[in-house]
Amino acid sequence: MLEVLVCAMVTVLPDYLIRRYVQDKRIGREITLFSVWYELRFGLTACAILALALITVIFYYHPSSSSVSSFFRTVSILPERSGRVKEVLVVPDQLVAAGTPIFSMEDETQRASVQTARARMAEIEAQFAMTDAELDAAQGVVDQAASSVKQARDELAVQQELMDRGSSAANRREIERLENIVTARNGALASAEANFRAVETKKTVLLPAQRDTARALLVEAEAALAKSVVYASVSGYLQQFALQPGDIVNPLRPAGILVPPEVGQDVFTAGFAQVSAQVLKVGMYGEVTCISLPYTIIPVQVTAVQEFLPSGQFRPTDRLLDVQDYDRPGTVIVSLKPVFEGSSARVPRGSRCIANVYSSSHELVSGADVSFGANLFYHAVDTVGVVHALLLRIQALLLPVQLLVLTGH
Repeated sequence: MLEVLVCAMVTVLPDYLIRRYVQDKRIGREITLFSVWYELRFGLTACAILALALITVIFYYHPSSSSVSSFFRTVSILPERSGRVKEVLVVPDQLVAAGTPIFSMEDETQRASVQTARARMAEIEAQFAMTDAELDAAQGVVDQAASSVKQARDELAVQQELMDRGSSAANRREIERLENIVTARNGALASAEANFRAVETKKTVLLPAQRDTARALLVEAEAALAKSVVYASVSGYLQQFALQPGDIVNPLRPAGILVPPEVGQDVFTAGFAQVSAQVLKVGMYGEVTCISLPYTIIPVQVTAVQEFLPSGQFRPTDRLLDVQDYDRPGTVIVSLKPVFEGSSARVPRGSRCIANVYSSSHELVSGADVSFGANLFYHAVDTVGVVHALLLRIQALLLPVQLLVLTGH
């Protein structure tokens, strides 16, 4: 409406003045309700064309968006195991630091598992001491068997020497008996040595492996016990938290939400129409007004322009992508940061806002190779940005009236 009024001032109004004071036509006689179009056709046509051109230039070179919000991050509070709440350690809306315990779950089973794992560790350590004694005993048996073998071999050697000399003190039967004794004692020695190696293997291989297994089970049990207490993963405000002792919690159902105070602070995210993709640039200045802060204009600057449109996103599935399922055009996502520090401090995060971004052709028209027509056009484009700024201020004035009076919200 404002654009039409401005255009009418330089089209319809001069046409009427010419009809009235040059052609001496008066309202109610030559200019009636039925002859308005014919009498003012040149002004009306020029006004319509100029208004459409002006609106197009304003909204193209100075984009506007009503899809603006100061988004913030939320972190779900999820336990790593299912269980029943034993004790709640915080209160809703509390600002908690990272690592603060939030609530604990019943842990009798986990504590029993830890005690069992520790007892198993102590048992294996005791077996190490017993194995040392077994190893000493096995070494003694090996030494005893080796002495018996040596004694039998010495007696056999004496009998063999007497037999070779032809002494009557030696006989074949005695030699055979001694040979059998030597064989039997060699077997006993081999058995003792095998038993020694078995005990040694038990000490150096089996028991260390069992100790490592027991240690791993202890670590696992302690980890399960540690999961009985849920801690804050980040610093933030505790929201939607209403746990009570006795409630059942599980990893699939959040127990509450943490809202980090710093993430998203003093940053607005706006979605502009795709037609503005070539106009939006990093460094452009703009203005924002929010419903939660009436009658206030916040100067902002574009800090980032997303290069990808959400309407083109897809996830591989077992069905082929059909483009007609994505008829809704995606918007150009732009990040806006307040120019003056603290100017948006009173705007609650998540507020719905309206934003204007203004093009500036100062650097372009400052060049020596810009023609007179282009220079004039870009100066006009920068000038009509005032109209859009005025529209934003009118919207800021009417927003409370529209919400409280017209819609009753």
